[in-house]
Amino acid sequence: MKKLRITVRQRPHLLATLAALAVITGGTTAAWAQNYPVTPQQRATAQQTAQNGVPLSELAPNAPDEYTVKPGDTLWAISRLYLLRPWRWPELWGMNISEIANPHRIYPGQVLYLDKTGGRARLTMRRGAGGSADGGTIKLSPRTRFDSLAGMALPTLNPSIIEPFLSEPIVVDADTLQAAPRIVAGNDSRVLLSRGDRAYARGNAETPLLETPGPLKNFRVFRSATPLKDPGTGEILGYEAQYLGKAQLQRGESTTVETTDDKDVITVVPASVDIIAAREEIRAGDRLLPEPPRQLLSYVPRAPSSQVEGRIISVYGNAVQFAAQNQVVAINKGTRDGIDSGHVLAILKNGETILDRTGARKETIKLPNERIGLLMVFRPFEKVSYALVLEITDTPKAGDFLVNP
Repeated sequence: MKKLRITVRQRPHLLATLAALAVITGGTTAAWAQNYPVTPQQRATAQQTAQNGVPLSELAPNAPDEYTVKPGDTLWAISRLYLLRPWRWPELWGMNISEIANPHRIYPGQVLYLDKTGGRARLTMRRGAGGSADGGTIKLSPRTRFDSLAGMALPTLNPSIIEPFLSEPIVVDADTLQAAPRIVAGNDSRVLLSRGDRAYARGNAETPLLETPGPLKNFRVFRSATPLKDPGTGEILGYEAQYLGKAQLQRGESTTVETTDDKDVITVVPASVDIIAAREEIRAGDRLLPEPPRQLLSYVPRAPSSQVEGRIISVYGNAVQFAAQNQVVAINKGTRDGIDSGHVLAILKNGETILDRTGARKETIKLPNERIGLLMVFRPFEKVSYALVLEITDTPKAGDFLVNP
């Protein structure tokens, strides 16, 4: 097969060419994956920084003069490479605003150059290690095997860590699970169900579990919700439902009518569902919630625009008390408090209260709260958010404080 060679100008049209190549080679579903939102505040910050650069004092001590983006890099890692405070990603993006229309469109092979003239720091970028410094061209040849644009662009964080939590943990109110369809039995009198098993489920009287035209319905399976209580006020902020797996509706509920002794006997026939994924064994009483559409969210690391004083509620996982790096925690701030995906917060260890026996008389004192790490919010609800622990110098736990970084 003769190779098709396409030559494109580096800066103006690289993304369009990559999109075209994805279509040529069959990647027709990839192009939309990078349409992330950019907030007006991020854009304003970036525009200001693009004009002025940033002070040299804001650079990391070992910020390289030249860096080639590699597969496996993340935006957070690159921010840490160049900035003392990596959550100030808009500054790093702003330093590139003339060449990067969207901060998420950074790809392996692009080269970052650090300009430190005039006492200010700016980045310029050459797309593709094979191009020349004055603009050059990139030569791309389509292959049978290809990577989609979604897979090529750098994520802010390691996607393998975050993606499971975009569907697994869910915060609901007190009545949501009670009103949801429930599993009533397993096939062949099975008590514990796993992937490949058939189960039977029912809705409630007002909303039975019925089939609808179109593709088969998918559901997530949850068990009884655990209350998430604010460590400071004691307020119940929501209920964390325990994720068990996924089920697919095969046949909806129905009723049969039989006449016996001149009486009509109505019998309910439950819906049939197949367990298509199971993280834990599923049983009667577990609840079904519709599978939500996949969300592609912006995780641009940044500090909240307003002052935040929060607490860690819990560490995600059964019977886990302490959080490690790259572990997920629930915090007592949500969208009602102005929290959004990508907000970075500092973790303060809650200083112990001790009895001072060293003085003339015994006194109760509280040790100061010490900064021990950073976390980033990636899934906010109204009153609660899930966040990923990014960096730690000690072990965070439920009750520790959260403040602006």
